[in-house]
Amino acid sequence: MGNRPSPTVRRRRLARELRRLREATGKSTSQVTKELGWAAGRINHLESGRHGTDPSALRDLMRLYGIEDPVRVEAVLALGRQARQKGWWHSYNDVLDVDYLGFEAEASTISVYQPAVIPGLLQTADYAAASARASGAVTEADIERVVSARLERQALISEDLDLLAIVDESTLLRLSQTPEIAKPQIMRLIEAGEALNRITLQLLPLSAGLHASMGSGFVILDYSDSRDPSLVYLEGRTGGNFLEKEAELTDYRRVFASLTRSALGEAETIKALKKLLKEV
Repeated sequence: MGNRPSPTVRRRRLARELRRLREATGKSTSQVTKELGWAAGRINHLESGRHGTDPSALRDLMRLYGIEDPVRVEAVLALGRQARQKGWWHSYNDVLDVDYLGFEAEASTISVYQPAVIPGLLQTADYAAASARASGAVTEADIERVVSARLERQALISEDLDLLAIVDESTLLRLSQTPEIAKPQIMRLIEAGEALNRITLQLLPLSAGLHASMGSGFVILDYSDSRDPSLVYLEGRTGGNFLEKEAELTDYRRVFASLTRSALGEAETIKALKKLLKEV
């Protein structure tokens, strides 16, 4: 993931660069719109990262902003080309939040807490199918595509990704009611926690009591390139929200740090998972 360029991340980087260049000239979005004869809202869409743009529009912006250095112009055009590409996740846009998959694809560190489900990057195929079925996926074909996307995500995990996952014990206890799914899934978690890789797995036990993120899960995405600021992702039933203000990131980092203190350590987590496996 970390070393695979993501069109979604590049589109966001392009948006930030276009906004920076415009602000450096002192021009407002309305001035740019008027001077280029563009439709109202077009520059706002570009600077929000909602979509890429064609090379001619980027060249128009560069001329308007007084950018004449061929190297700088080409750098912007290259970002535009990358932003217009299609990620592997594009074909799943009817069953999954592809914006999230796009941002996840290039993250160098993923910190995740989900109070009701196993994190997607650690799910078995059977668990992913059962979870999709329980959430109301309409057809078995849709469920198969959800599973396919989950497995493809996992296959693309690179050696330079740090995954910090906190799994709630209540999720596993609920899962234990379906032993044929629970056993392989718990074994998958044990394997992930014991592997000599960059996965940090912690179990948040019921004995921890009330904690810093009651009833709500979240994902923090960090990037190795300083041009790509961190994001917080909040998943919803009909779509997710991304937060990127510094105060918001600080708050969720505080919450995640609190959860790691409330959760079992890595060795204790493996011990608890093996104990639960015997009881299923």
